[in-house]
Amino acid sequence: MDLKELKAFQAVIQEGTFSKAAQKLNYAQSTITNQIKRLEKELGFQLFVRGWEAELTPSGQLFAKEIDQLILHWHFVLEQSQKLQKEEIGTLNIGVIEPIAVSILPSVLQTFRKQKPNITCHFIIGNTDFLHKQLLQGEIDFAIAGEPVMNTLPFEELYKEEMSFIIAKQQADQVGTISLIKDLYEQPLIIGGESCLYYMKLQKELSRINVEPFTYTVSQISAIPSFLKGFPSVGVVLSSTPLSDEFVKVPIEMEDPFIPIGILTHKDPHLSLENTKQLLLNLFRQEAEQFTCS
Repeated sequence: MDLKELKAFQAVIQEGTFSKAAQKLNYAQSTITNQIKRLEKELGFQLFVRGWEAELTPSGQLFAKEIDQLILHWHFVLEQSQKLQKEEIGTLNIGVIEPIAVSILPSVLQTFRKQKPNITCHFIIGNTDFLHKQLLQGEIDFAIAGEPVMNTLPFEELYKEEMSFIIAKQQADQVGTISLIKDLYEQPLIIGGESCLYYMKLQKELSRINVEPFTYTVSQISAIPSFLKGFPSVGVVLSSTPLSDEFVKVPIEMEDPFIPIGILTHKDPHLSLENTKQLLLNLFRQEAEQFTCS
């Protein structure tokens, strides 16, 4: 069954005879007859009572009621398929860590929408470990995250995030003086979950000096400042975490306070929407460059 056969049937219904349908479509009458015969063969039932007039069979009458919608649907599917081929429509699933969602993603999305207004994006926010697993399971197309500890996927570094220690101004007297990393044992730490890269990096740093402060973990980094307001403690966040003037950073030196942030992709690239993915990745690259220069 093809569109020409459906249009031939529609024309016969509209014009009342095979000859008039042929004139309307600029075909020979034999062409219309052959198209109807092919359609009947594919459908498995006769559409017209054989004779000079285009009289419909009962099955033909039922089919005729749906022909307009069938042709409209055919055109819709064809149009959508062409748009998909040109990457004008479709869906991307992108994983981002929380700092990216707060700092870079809004600007990237604003620019992306101007160029691809009909591409749907689903953003999954999580830590690097979670997004790495999502990528391995094929749940997302790519991720903007840190480099996993046991990474087997391609990773392209965009910039480095720096770990920051913060306290609430109103709690400064209760927290006391903290200038060295070894001083952290005197106050509890509020830090991201144990699977967070910066949690592991801090633990490694503390192990060098044999210090193990009491730690509370929070899965959402952006929520850490709110804990500090009513609970004397030291928060461990990333340099891009938005902070109000209610908080101050504590200048604690670390051997390596930096965490590489970049693009995690599949080993084998997926062909669907490949050009659109590259466009979005380039926007992340450009925005990350501006972000680190600002």
